[in-house]
Amino acid sequence: MERVETTLPKLLLEKARLYGGRVAMREKYKGIWQEISWNTYRDKVEAFSLGLVALGMTKGDQVSILGENCPEWIFTDLAIQGVGGVAVGIYPTNSADQVRYILDHSESRFVVVKDQEQADKVLAAKESLSRLAKIIVIDMKGLRHYEEPLIVSYREVEAAGREAARQDPERFSRLVAATRPEDVAFIVYTSGTTGHPKGAMISHRNIIHQIVNGLQPILRFTDRDTLLSYLPLCHILERNLSMAMPLVFGYTVNFAESIDTVQQNIQEIGPTFFAAVPRILEKLHSSVQIRMGDSTWFKHWMYRAWQPVGRRVSQFEMSGAPVPWGWRLLYALGYLFIFRAIRDKIGMLNCRCLMSGGAPIAPEILSFFRILGVRTIEMYGITETAGTVSGPRGQIKHGSVGEPCRALEIKLAEDGEILLRGDSIFVGYYRDPAATHDVLPDGWFHTGDIGQLDADGHLYIVDRKKDIIITSGGKNISPSEIENKLKCSTYVKEAIVIGDRRNFITALIQIDYDNVGNWAQKNKIPFTTYRSLAENPAVYDLIKEEVHAANEGLAQVETVKKFKILEKELDQDDEELTATQKVKRKIIEERFQKEIEAMYAGR
Repeated sequence: MERVETTLPKLLLEKARLYGGRVAMREKYKGIWQEISWNTYRDKVEAFSLGLVALGMTKGDQVSILGENCPEWIFTDLAIQGVGGVAVGIYPTNSADQVRYILDHSESRFVVVKDQEQADKVLAAKESLSRLAKIIVIDMKGLRHYEEPLIVSYREVEAAGREAARQDPERFSRLVAATRPEDVAFIVYTSGTTGHPKGAMISHRNIIHQIVNGLQPILRFTDRDTLLSYLPLCHILERNLSMAMPLVFGYTVNFAESIDTVQQNIQEIGPTFFAAVPRILEKLHSSVQIRMGDSTWFKHWMYRAWQPVGRRVSQFEMSGAPVPWGWRLLYALGYLFIFRAIRDKIGMLNCRCLMSGGAPIAPEILSFFRILGVRTIEMYGITETAGTVSGPRGQIKHGSVGEPCRALEIKLAEDGEILLRGDSIFVGYYRDPAATHDVLPDGWFHTGDIGQLDADGHLYIVDRKKDIIITSGGKNISPSEIENKLKCSTYVKEAIVIGDRRNFITALIQIDYDNVGNWAQKNKIPFTTYRSLAENPAVYDLIKEEVHAANEGLAQVETVKKFKILEKELDQDDEELTATQKVKRKIIEERFQKEIEAMYAGR
């Protein structure tokens, strides 16, 4: 196993020397993709880093970053680390109160924000943030008239840094040389499904060790790869993909205009690698199913006719066995007639690998992309392991998250909980030694996830330990498996399975407003809002059929006996979802207790 003795800012200087004028990043501006070279990347980081020093930042200071993905987010991240500071990412969708909590808890002296919207969140909380020295704004539009001494523009800080570099050209290099592998590079605040988020401290050694020894044997990146940056950069997955991994491998990052333009941007860029959380892949799958339903009978027939061929060929490839020439020929015809067009439509034409992570996903969704000819893998990662725990290095098995990565030791506790140890395990939770001890009581990181290892060493995630349902009859049930089956339906956006200490399983279901709305229009069913659609008896019957279909293949004790369609969409602002769109199960069960009890009444 390769020992890591470098830091992320040192890797930036190394890549700038190696690649110089080659493209490191692209950003779309006024409809045109603008290129940023490795030399420019380095110069931007140097200028902002020395600008922060001019403002008074010193080694060990925390600096927060609040805004959507853009090159300046990455420049800031590495500029902070270059001074020996600690970068703290904040979700741009967080409320003002959530922003205040992280700024206060992280003891941030500076915060870099994208625009007026994010600046206003910080200003709303400034009275309770005694440590805050400056709010640095990337886009000053709408803020020029603010008479606020805390606010300074990003460009002003850059200009101060360029002047400092002119006076002392080697200063940045000296600062970077002083950074150490064991230094904390950044803090990632976990999504907080059970309370206030905790700040996981990740060192340079943590993240580079897991990239080199854990990720690379699975994903096999080169400097010719390209990807689209669209998931929140404060999340460990996107932090890896868009900031840390390009510094190791030298590939190109393209910034999506917004989350709403991801599919268009994928088509324009044609990335060779695409990473997504399950909700994104479920949405892509759903869009294809809807399009096929609306297409001509011939296209629909072609799609269904060639699916078995794609499925059989994907089975050969997943097992690592050579594909017989007869099947190759059949698949080539299917690719020509239908699969290529679908891949092109969803932006996957050049994609050599598609990766799902962040939460369990239904095998049927992964199978859909494999049928199209895209190598599709599911990986398992945790913030506290700097992102990666397992992934398939060779054979791919349905339902498995691959083999434990070489960067970690793994063992299962008596109750099946996954325990991990190695150089990529995080430093600890910031200002929370008790929580750190809870997960690292004996030198092993206790993940809170229940897993199984098969005879070939492949890992299967059963569920979160705290989410396992134990029925009144004593049967252990994984709710995520049932929920994923329900979410395979194009009409179901979210499902929350209930049944702990109960004598049967029920579900709260959020319908997919767009897809169910299209179905209602075709069937001449009137509606005006999400609620009017959710309360319609015809929609209940539609979802009843989908629940019945999902129940097929489940054990009798796992089948959903009753369900309730939620009358509102789950929302992050209502604290029902995390910033990564994970359901806050405890809050949902408390908030919809009346609906849950109604499903169990009279039986």
